[in-house]
Amino acid sequence: MMTDPIADMLTRIRNSVRVEKQYVDLPFSNLKKNIAEVMKREGYIWDYQIIEAQPVNVIRIQLKYGPNGERVIRHIKRVSKPGCRVYSSAEDLKPVLNGLGISVVSTSQGLMSDREAKAKKNGGEIICEIW
Repeated sequence: MMTDPIADMLTRIRNSVRVEKQYVDLPFSNLKKNIAEVMKREGYIWDYQIIEAQPVNVIRIQLKYGPNGERVIRHIKRVSKPGCRVYSSAEDLKPVLNGLGISVVSTSQGLMSDREAKAKKNGGEIICEIW
């Protein structure tokens, strides 16, 4: 049994980007789909799709690379862990890498990037950082 499926998702994405795969397949969950949606809105992945499979549906994330093959996702890190949750108010959300990266924040209005959370004045749990 997996204790932290979000850390597993981020590790699979990190490993796939390192070997320059076109896509990565993950076991489906709504939280993973929402994280992929935030990454798509912010331009870190091309797209994602849900594939019907047995015994568990799969989410396929199409990874994004630059015109010369450079990585769009250079670093992806889990911030809030099951043993140590990290929360922040909207005012205390710090920009990642001076605004070049994003934090994925779980708010009362759903998952969103730190920029969207600041604009809507919503704080919440910081899931991960991407740059």
